[in-house]
Amino acid sequence: MPSAFTAFSSLYFATLLMLLGSGLLGTYLGLRLAGEGVSEIWIGLLMTGYYVGLVFGASVGHRLIAKVGHIRAFVASAGLVTASVLGHALTGKVEIWLVLRVIAGMAMMCQYMVLESWLNEQAESHQRGSVFAGYMVVTFLGLVLGQVVLTLMPELAVEHLILVAMCYSLCLIPVAVTSRLHPAPLHPAPMKVRVFFERIPLALTTVLVSGLAMGAFYGMSPVFASNVGLDTSDIGVFMAVTIGAGLIAQWPVGWLSDRFDRSRMIQINGIVLTGVAMLIALVAAPGFWLLVLTAGFGLLLFTLYPLAVALANDHVEQEDRVPLAAMLLVTFGVGASIGPLLGSVVMKLLGAHWLYVFIGLCSFVLVVRVRPEIVTGEHLVQEAPLNFMPSAGNLASSPLGAALDPRVDEQMVVEQMIDESEAYAVAVSERDADQAEHRPG
Repeated sequence: MPSAFTAFSSLYFATLLMLLGSGLLGTYLGLRLAGEGVSEIWIGLLMTGYYVGLVFGASVGHRLIAKVGHIRAFVASAGLVTASVLGHALTGKVEIWLVLRVIAGMAMMCQYMVLESWLNEQAESHQRGSVFAGYMVVTFLGLVLGQVVLTLMPELAVEHLILVAMCYSLCLIPVAVTSRLHPAPLHPAPMKVRVFFERIPLALTTVLVSGLAMGAFYGMSPVFASNVGLDTSDIGVFMAVTIGAGLIAQWPVGWLSDRFDRSRMIQINGIVLTGVAMLIALVAAPGFWLLVLTAGFGLLLFTLYPLAVALANDHVEQEDRVPLAAMLLVTFGVGASIGPLLGSVVMKLLGAHWLYVFIGLCSFVLVVRVRPEIVTGEHLVQEAPLNFMPSAGNLASSPLGAALDPRVDEQMVVEQMIDESEAYAVAVSERDADQAEHRPG
């Protein structure tokens, strides 16, 4: 991994700055609106808008990169995010903030696509595992550092927005001054919805629940922490401990996942996560035990998505793993878009501590639904179980990230791209010939 960090330091640095800004902005906006007495539902809507933007940004990003190239697409997207962030300083109207969050989400997804396709293009075959893991470590680290900023700058002010805008401006530098050639664009892969619903229903259920819980956590837990008596500095620690525990848990859980039944591990995760979430709802007061519980909560929450991805890959053939990544991200995005809104409604009606009751009920679905005895193994691939890979599980990735995953055959991805390109060229040629045949005169 050290060699991968050295070789791709500029791209990792750009990713770190992006995630630092994203992590800080999400928490800042929630605390700022809560401090101004804005309804929890509006706060949830803002996070919902952000995730909706991320989901639709994948389609927009493909078109933009194909039209203007990687560097121009990245520069345009970073400029759009910077302007959106500064837009929050010009007005306090939450309706406008919602539009800005959607725009920022779409532009950020385009940035993820550029970075991931660039990493994939430059990584050697033997490096892909370490490059993939390094990308996830930098992602988690950026999110944690974004929360740490709040402990250093506890007074909520416009300076936080300026700092976020600076992060997105500075992330342009390592990409804009690169001397390397543009990577070849990847074509969007069909998601094969019906096939995946039939083959990996338990994995999709887990990904959906993970999205619901993760979206609710990122969107509303700063508001929960504020309501139970934590000040801004303590909320930064609260969030950083949760996300940091998720990072640390990736490797031990991965080691266990490669040796034990993954559906059983997801069910156990659901049981313990439900219990921990309910305990947080009961404690709901500043102190040492709240930090201990939120560390356990992060350990469990942030390993749900990569466990589900590993389970899904065990039951899908090599040629379908790129479409699978798109399907999983869209499923996660649907859950993450709904989670903050539902969580905010529950908090509005029943109280702040009910956020974790809601998350606990979401994870309880896994206890009931993901049972090892209903896994038939009919579609289990020959090389299963495949290696577990860490994942941030917060849509800080794009469908193009699948090409980096060492569980995906690199040559097969290239061949799939060539086939799609040839098919597209044939379709264009036939269309042009048909138009010429029917053209008057």
